[in-house]
Amino acid sequence: MIGSFQVRAIMAELEVLSRLPEQSNDKSPLLFVHGAWHGAWCWDEHFMPYFADLGYSTYAISLRAHGKSPGRLRWASLSDYVADVAKVAASLPSPPILIGHSMGGGVVQKYLESHDAPAALLLASMPPSGVIGFTLKFARTYPLRFLKVISTLSLFPVVETCGLAREFFFSDELPTDLVTFYAGQLKDESFRAFLDILALNLPKPNRVRTPVLVLGAERDTIFPPSAVHATATAYRTSATMLPGLAHDMMLDARWRDAADAIAGLLHEGNRRCAGSR
Repeated sequence: MIGSFQVRAIMAELEVLSRLPEQSNDKSPLLFVHGAWHGAWCWDEHFMPYFADLGYSTYAISLRAHGKSPGRLRWASLSDYVADVAKVAASLPSPPILIGHSMGGGVVQKYLESHDAPAALLLASMPPSGVIGFTLKFARTYPLRFLKVISTLSLFPVVETCGLAREFFFSDELPTDLVTFYAGQLKDESFRAFLDILALNLPKPNRVRTPVLVLGAERDTIFPPSAVHATATAYRTSATMLPGLAHDMMLDARWRDAADAIAGLLHEGNRRCAGSR
């Protein structure tokens, strides 16, 4: 898109992608936090240039051992991921609005327990109750794959084929060549972090003071609408459900619908803040 440019940097020893607007302004920067198996790359495909063209300074972190960020993956904890986000957020010119997807939504929720932010958006996020629902569903549907996950302490068997990537992340509308391409970018996920979002370190919404907005995808097979509404209830708000979109709403065929919805929420928040001055 015209009007933004990409910068790739190692910030606090982590890969951070950024796309900046042509002119500086007083809008809060956006910090995107990816979910399991993904990296900063998933935001740069569509969302980062889109929001940079709207005048936002956009940044996307690759959590440790994801993307081009260094680190040891298997025993990286959810608290480690929160520390990564805190380092990058503290290094930005001003406190960012955090946008977390899936497991990244869980990371954002944990971050907000001990840090303030102008606002946070949870996209197809794991609910405060964690991933027990999806885990049981996967174990029933793919018992041999689940056994492989447990025996190898690796989460990659969950997403290691294009068929699985299509089932869990994308709608039928996304062309097969794009599914194949995105599936090829997916990597393993920390088994320790999986245990944390299963039961060991779940979010505590009562500790969060930051305004939280919740968006869900109606075709999401990982966190269905019931989970999205439960998340919204926990944060004393209502959920925005996006029709036609699957779990990876930032990459799916109708990604622009999600981006437009987020832009509308951000604009409304900025308008309210301006009106309160």
